[in-house]
Amino acid sequence: MLHIFALSLSSNLPILQGRVGLWPVGFDTFSYTYIIQNPVFISSAINSVIRVLMAVPINMVMIVIVAYPLSRSVLQFPARKFYVWFFLVTIVFSGGLVPLFMIIQQVGIFNTRWALVLPTAVPIFSAILMMNFFRELPNELSESAMMDGAGHVTIFLRIFLPLSKAALATVLLLSFVFHWNAWFDGLVFIRDRSLRPLPTYLHTTLVQPNLSEMDATEREIFLGFNLRAVRAANIFITTLPILLIYPFLQRHFTKGIRLGSVKG
Repeated sequence: MLHIFALSLSSNLPILQGRVGLWPVGFDTFSYTYIIQNPVFISSAINSVIRVLMAVPINMVMIVIVAYPLSRSVLQFPARKFYVWFFLVTIVFSGGLVPLFMIIQQVGIFNTRWALVLPTAVPIFSAILMMNFFRELPNELSESAMMDGAGHVTIFLRIFLPLSKAALATVLLLSFVFHWNAWFDGLVFIRDRSLRPLPTYLHTTLVQPNLSEMDATEREIFLGFNLRAVRAANIFITTLPILLIYPFLQRHFTKGIRLGSVKG
C-alpha cells in the first residue's frame, strides 16, 4: 500500500524508470487532481456508496431472518434440514449468468441499481456463519425466556441479537467488502455509464480499457501520460474506505469467523 501511495504521488518519468519505492520520486499531485476533477469517477464513487447503503442493510436483515429459524432444533422447526440443504445447494450449483440476466430483464430491474442489490440479497455463506453462531448460544437462554412467556420474535430481538455483535460485525464487513469491490455485475447489468459503481468504472478504464466509452482526457491518460500514477491513485482511493473500516471491526471479525465456523 505504501508503494502504491508513492506511485500515485510520483511523476511519470521516475515511475517508468522503476525508481519509485516506498517514497514518492518527483512529487506530483496530478493523479489526485485529475481524479477530483473527473466527474465520471465522482459519480461512480457516489454510485458505490449508494449501492453499499442499499445492499448492506438488506443483506443484514435477510441474513438474520434466515439464520435464526435454521438455528433452532428439529423439534422446534421440523423442516430445518430441508431448508438447510436448500440453501447449501445454492452454494454448490448456480443457474448461470444467462438465466440470471433473463430474470433481471423480465423483472424490470435491468439497468437500475436494484440489479446490483436484489440478486445478492441473501448471502448464503454469511447466513451459515450467523446460523452457527446462533446455535452456539446456550439453549437455556431461549428456554427460560419461553417459560416467561416470550415468543420467538422477543427472543430473537432481545436475546440473540444483543449477544451476536461479533457475528453481526463479521457479516457486516463481508457484505460491505463484497458490494464495494463488485465490478462484474455492474458491467453486465448496467448499460448507463452514470449508474455504474466505482469498481466497474476502474475495470473499463484501467484494467480492460474501452476507448469508445472514454472522453478525450481519459484516452490521453490511457495512452501513456501518467497512466501508472493515475492507476495507483485510483486503487489507493478505492481501497481507502475498507482500510478505514476494517481496524474497528477486526477484533469482532476474527471472533465471529471463529465462532461461526465450528458447529454445523
